[in-house]
Amino acid sequence: MAEEKKIAIIGAGGWGTALSIVLGRSRAPHRIALWAREQDVLDSLRKERKNPSFLPGFTIPAEVEVTGELREAVEAADIVIGAMPSAHARELYVEMLPFFSRTTGFVSATKGLEPKTLLRMTEVIEQVLTPKFWPRVAVISGPSFALEVARGDPTAIVAASKDRMLAAELQEQLSGPTLRVYTNDDVVGVELGGAVKNVIAIAAGVAEGLGLGHNTVAALITRGLAEMTRLGTAFGARKETLAGLAGMGDLVLTCTGQLSRNRSVGVELGRGKKLEEILASTRMVAEGVGTTAAAHALALQLGIELPITEQMYGVLYQGRAPQDAIRELMERPLKAE
Repeated sequence: MAEEKKIAIIGAGGWGTALSIVLGRSRAPHRIALWAREQDVLDSLRKERKNPSFLPGFTIPAEVEVTGELREAVEAADIVIGAMPSAHARELYVEMLPFFSRTTGFVSATKGLEPKTLLRMTEVIEQVLTPKFWPRVAVISGPSFALEVARGDPTAIVAASKDRMLAAELQEQLSGPTLRVYTNDDVVGVELGGAVKNVIAIAAGVAEGLGLGHNTVAALITRGLAEMTRLGTAFGARKETLAGLAGMGDLVLTCTGQLSRNRSVGVELGRGKKLEEILASTRMVAEGVGTTAAAHALALQLGIELPITEQMYGVLYQGRAPQDAIRELMERPLKAE
């Protein structure tokens, strides 16, 4: 029988909670620790084994150790999975640093960019940990709504790392009857695909909120993939990665699925609600809001044309009317595909 591994999941939002559930169904034996920041979430997970705030309707396996102490979660962990919002990642890794082992594998499950630095999450991890030791780092991404993963719907994701042994270890440790894990060494492509698709999903939601149909959404998905690829390849990503699960696969899911938080933000914007009102109405984090600003800033730095991202930046941060954003996309100078 395979050796039991300790896996620490940092963040008990929908995705972190779903991972704690699905790992109980994997082929490998695990000792799972789930860390929660919010006291009400922690209390519910401990007393009722449920997380009604972020993933209602599911019971957390009894084997999952729930904790509010970072040291307790990550000490002696073989794998640490970061499932926290991108805006909080750095502070949490800094706080956890004294308790990490150099043999641990670090996995980002966060689909966003750091707001101030525009860094990818694996870059944040490396920046925080490298003064102490050079970390083994990976990212997991792909079309994976937390609710459907927890429910046991067949799902395929990608584990990407420059460390092929770490990618293979994650494939072995995470795969199970309902979760198929592919490996990849294109960390940049997998991370940027997972982050930027959320921007396009907001645009797809705006289209629905405005009452527009499938033609518009199909155009946004296709041209959105072109934007993701343009930005990704500028940083060294491979086109085929953006055409795979972490790119096109996640893009289609997030732009069309009713469970998409980013798409839902766009729908409400299209219906005339203000961003502040939308964000105040939920505890869920829509990573695409912050990623829109980050991707827009990266495009300006590199001189890359990202028309959909530019228009969503206008809607989210400059008060541009959603209908004007769609019109401006249609009235851009005509060109070859």
